[in-house]
Amino acid sequence: METRWHVAQGEADWLRQAVAYVQAAGARALRERGVFHVVLAGGGTPRKVYEQLAQEQHDWAHWQVWFGDERCLPPNDPERNSRMAQEAWLSQVAIPPQNIHVIPAEWGAAAAAESYGRELGAIGAFDLVLLGIGEDGHTASLFPGHDWGEAIDAPDVLAVFDAPKPPPERVSLSARRLSRAEVVLFLVAGAGKREAVKAWRGGVTLPAAAIRPACGADVLLDAASALP
Repeated sequence: METRWHVAQGEADWLRQAVAYVQAAGARALRERGVFHVVLAGGGTPRKVYEQLAQEQHDWAHWQVWFGDERCLPPNDPERNSRMAQEAWLSQVAIPPQNIHVIPAEWGAAAAAESYGRELGAIGAFDLVLLGIGEDGHTASLFPGHDWGEAIDAPDVLAVFDAPKPPPERVSLSARRLSRAEVVLFLVAGAGKREAVKAWRGGVTLPAAAIRPACGADVLLDAASALP
């Protein structure tokens, strides 16, 4: 399963390429199936993509939005991935509220993982999964030294405890479930990600490398994160 590395020629080019992936995946899904299932990443890097999407016109009524992970915090906490996506994008476009599938992480990791797993049960392969990578190589809330949910019988959604970054309790889609996708795109920017990218490209076993869709994964780097 191939990992394809793409280095943008500046910030504007990085954003243009990222948005183009979303546009293309959405157009293909709507053309073939009439619905677009997209999984969102959290963190500061994808926010720029969401803000750009908020300015565009799409067939929003047929988008189904999922989340790759969530922090176990109150629903309106500014550190929630769902709140960031709402503020940057989702509240500004006409996606029906019932099409935005928020992880109920305020229930606690175990209960939220069970609930979200049931909700995902009827959903096949995602059309697009957006992910990031942390300085330690984590993606979603799959951290080094923890179970990444790679096994064939791994659940779709994992309850995460003792995460090395606060808050310690989280919910994450498993590596196996994130890999069930037509397109997987890692959005990577900033010099702080350089060592993780270098390790990944060097064959180090990292959580990000555990996402192995049959179609291969694409990694969009800016110049700072791509430097040797």
